[in-house]
Amino acid sequence: MPLKHLTRKLAVASAVACALGAATVGLVPAAQAATALKTGLKVFVIPKNLGNSYFTTSDSVKTGGALAALKQLGEIGQETSGADDTPADQLPVIKADIVKGANALVISATDPTALCPTLNAAMKSGIAVVTYDSDAPTCRSLFINQATPQGIGDIEVDLLASQVHDSGQIAIVSASVDDTNQNAWIGFMKQELKKYPKMSLVKVVYGNDDTATSTTVTEGLLSEFPDLKGIISPTTVGIAAAAAVLDTAKYRGKVMLTGLGTPDEMKKYVADGTVQAFALWNPANLGYLAGYAAVELASHAITNAQGQSFTAGKLGKFTVGAGHTVLLGKPYVFDKANIKNFNF
Repeated sequence: MPLKHLTRKLAVASAVACALGAATVGLVPAAQAATALKTGLKVFVIPKNLGNSYFTTSDSVKTGGALAALKQLGEIGQETSGADDTPADQLPVIKADIVKGANALVISATDPTALCPTLNAAMKSGIAVVTYDSDAPTCRSLFINQATPQGIGDIEVDLLASQVHDSGQIAIVSASVDDTNQNAWIGFMKQELKKYPKMSLVKVVYGNDDTATSTTVTEGLLSEFPDLKGIISPTTVGIAAAAAVLDTAKYRGKVMLTGLGTPDEMKKYVADGTVQAFALWNPANLGYLAGYAAVELASHAITNAQGQSFTAGKLGKFTVGAGHTVLLGKPYVFDKANIKNFNF
């Protein structure tokens, strides 16, 4: 499929199948789903860590993120978290927010299980717990998922296939070898590659979401595989590092690169032709949806029953589906035609 058609096909979609989590918060009959939303709720937005540009975009009023949604709904919203992306930094903040009288917590979990004793206790006390971006599946009311693992894996392979004309050696620059999301995406990439028998995945390397390491492993791939035609990096750190390596006359336009990136980091490389197109979701929309969902749940306007639906302001209608997850939608494709319209 030509890239321009693929990009058009995969432009930001209205969010589809959604699902509320397994918590008991907000369990009311489906007939009451039209209940008016409460105002003045204390909602704490807790990203993995403060000072992270991704979460600044997903959370802030200025970008139209979670706090913008809460302000629009008349709630008392506040962003709180620790300095580092660790449960040790995040847990004291969560506990403090509960003491402050939280009605809802919107959390990007630093660990799938370490937060659970605190979050389960919060839910038992009537606090709605919503995770976004990163899940703690056994201790939340619902999870706002940016995209399905298959959707992410498929689009990255399809984008690269269109750029290398469906043939040649390719490689993957991932984050950590133990990263659950990365490994799930790579698993679906391998499945999608079966559609392209002339494309060969020669190696997966790991940059550990560190710029220097990602640079080194990218350089190693180019040395080990002189006929390499393309690289996929499903991590914002990795794709930026790989783009910097490929941004030379020797590789630009000859070794193609795609993956998951943020527009601000990738604009230079798209402008000079090092990268044709890459994907991501809109983090501001992710946070905005999480804010709306938290208020819906804390107001007892929705339940965790499959088939429930709610409207998240500018993003439109979402419906509870399987998996206890609210799905934002398909990944968004950024290229030279649209990347200037985004600032995050």
